[in-house]
Amino acid sequence: MPVNSQQTAAPILPAASADELHAISQFLYHEAELLDAQRIAEWIELLADDLIYVMPICENRGPRDRQRQWSAPDELAYFDEGKEHLRLRLRKLESGAAWAEEPQSRTRHLITNVRARRRANGDFEVRSNFLTYRNRSERQADFLVGERIDGLRSTGRGEGFEIYQRRILLDQSTYLANNLSFFL
Repeated sequence: MPVNSQQTAAPILPAASADELHAISQFLYHEAELLDAQRIAEWIELLADDLIYVMPICENRGPRDRQRQWSAPDELAYFDEGKEHLRLRLRKLESGAAWAEEPQSRTRHLITNVRARRRANGDFEVRSNFLTYRNRSERQADFLVGERIDGLRSTGRGEGFEIYQRRILLDQSTYLANNLSFFL
């Protein structure tokens, strides 16, 4: 999150080790594979019960006001959800009542430039760039590009991590797609 004049700079966190970074990267690639294969129920199981999943709105700002280009936590966002709300979205998709996903979208999530730092509590702050391609029907194609800032904690089971925080920073200041019915 950008620092403004009223905040103090956060201390620089120590970088994750090469082995930790590899494990985190593999986890993110597995997550992308689940999303692309439409295995949404399995993807949701990678999320912590206390999940905060948010995509703030981006505004074009001048050089003096760039630190305010993203909507604040108490302002409007494309979405600001928890795990239970994501489960509700899944149930709607599975019911056939989600007209925005009839026919179902095909997606490809590309994850790059993975950087991880260890927080004082042992969790990880993970930043990654993404490009998500979505194709639906015959002619609808969308590209979403941006950065994700994730909070990951070790679980000691399954894939080894769970996502307890995701902040999606979309590079587009105007979202041009017909809907946002898929997951990033």
